[in-house]
Amino acid sequence: MQFNGKKILSIALTGIMLVPLLTACSFGGKASDKEERVLRIATSELYDGEDEYFRQQFTNIFEFNNPNIKIEIVSVRDESEKFNYYYGNDDSQSAKTFKDPVQTLQEMIEGPNPPDLIAMSYDQMSIMLEKNLLSPLDSKMAEDKFDTTDYVPAVYEGIKNLSPDGKMYALAPIFNSSALVYNKKLFADAGVEPPSDNMTWDDIFALAQRVSKPDADKPISGFSFTPYRWGDAFEDMNVYTNSLQLRYFDEAGEKMTVDTPEWEKVWNKLTQLQKDKITPSVNEQFNYEENRGPFSHDRFMSGRVAMSIISYGQLGQIIDANKNSSQIKDYTPIDFDVVTIPSHPENPGVVPNFNMSGLMGISSKATNPEDAWKLIKFVNSPEWAKIKAGGSYELTARKSYIKPKNGETFNIEAFYNVKPSSFMGNDYYRMYREKPNLQKAMNPGRNELQEVLAGNKSVKDGLKSWQEQGDNILQQIKANPNGPATDSGASSGSTTIVPVR
Repeated sequence: MQFNGKKILSIALTGIMLVPLLTACSFGGKASDKEERVLRIATSELYDGEDEYFRQQFTNIFEFNNPNIKIEIVSVRDESEKFNYYYGNDDSQSAKTFKDPVQTLQEMIEGPNPPDLIAMSYDQMSIMLEKNLLSPLDSKMAEDKFDTTDYVPAVYEGIKNLSPDGKMYALAPIFNSSALVYNKKLFADAGVEPPSDNMTWDDIFALAQRVSKPDADKPISGFSFTPYRWGDAFEDMNVYTNSLQLRYFDEAGEKMTVDTPEWEKVWNKLTQLQKDKITPSVNEQFNYEENRGPFSHDRFMSGRVAMSIISYGQLGQIIDANKNSSQIKDYTPIDFDVVTIPSHPENPGVVPNFNMSGLMGISSKATNPEDAWKLIKFVNSPEWAKIKAGGSYELTARKSYIKPKNGETFNIEAFYNVKPSSFMGNDYYRMYREKPNLQKAMNPGRNELQEVLAGNKSVKDGLKSWQEQGDNILQQIKANPNGPATDSGASSGSTTIVPVR
């Protein structure tokens, strides 16, 4: 998890300014409640000593209104993992193994001083439920008449769908997601109807072809998977394939599953987009001579693409630039709007890039479950949502308080009227924790896709090569899960093993 300094300062100042308002609200306990208590929180989202952000975001105001409740935050992350995140290890080195946060949490819950509240990531929740580490919230929600009708369905149902028994085991007050942003002027100039919500990928690619101008003095691509010029074709592919539920390797992590007609169809599609000049060239990053103003690093803001997948935080950069355009040399404000990310007909409305923050549940062995629920109820209340509304990076899970900032008018519902894809979450989380070297089987695929898109290799040959190299790596991992794993056919270079959180 990476934190933005300005974001943290904004949170702190917001908390200071709103303390008088929150004091007047009913977040705290009864006035006669003077008993000194401890609320112990275990989190897999932070390392030791990094709890300042969590406190500023979720607990500071709660503690102010409940001075008799002392918050203790305990990290269950392996501290050494932090350094591997920044420095990684070479393909020829043994993989660094880290203790699974869920395992650490289980030991803590079964120990003499269990946590009361658990702050977790979405991809850890199913495993926690399998291990019976969480208590259902339904009775407490019913007792307090906790209103969920205003909750973003993608958040509420996304959490509930992980439950094995239909009960609610956690709540998340904020989320971040992506949408498809488009340049209204480029579509008007081309005489093409702009995109709309709930379109398929093929619908979007067809529109993109009509609005593309690859041979113009200033070429325009119809679509890009990312606004940034230094994009990664392999990561672009993951955005497209996520909701198709195509696996890289089998459930045992012992054999690749990429040399198949399904993967061939995907790579053919990506290759055709390149050939038709609908998407930016894979070699674009080497064209250093081209300059399109102060945002030449951004394809959308520099007017080089008509549509792009963009996160809510990235959209804020466009809004800020438009608002300050008079002070930005060579920048023309962009008339934009957003629609939902396209989906596949096999899974309509299911999209990637939907992430929840502040996901919290009550420990199954909590000694102070009442205060744990009080905090969860506090951060998921309409009053808290009202305070947090208008953030630059995340959106509140209460629909009534999701509105464009500063009088902007755009289709903000595109960021939440979707179904989040859970594919590759829990299953892959488990596999990567057990076999940290599995990530190395992706490297040949990244190299082979680059070769295919550059026209140096056919799709069939590229996938066959990835399958063979990946199988070799997986067999090395099977023989020695934490040892070095390389393939002589893969390009040399270092690899950062990004930990699954």
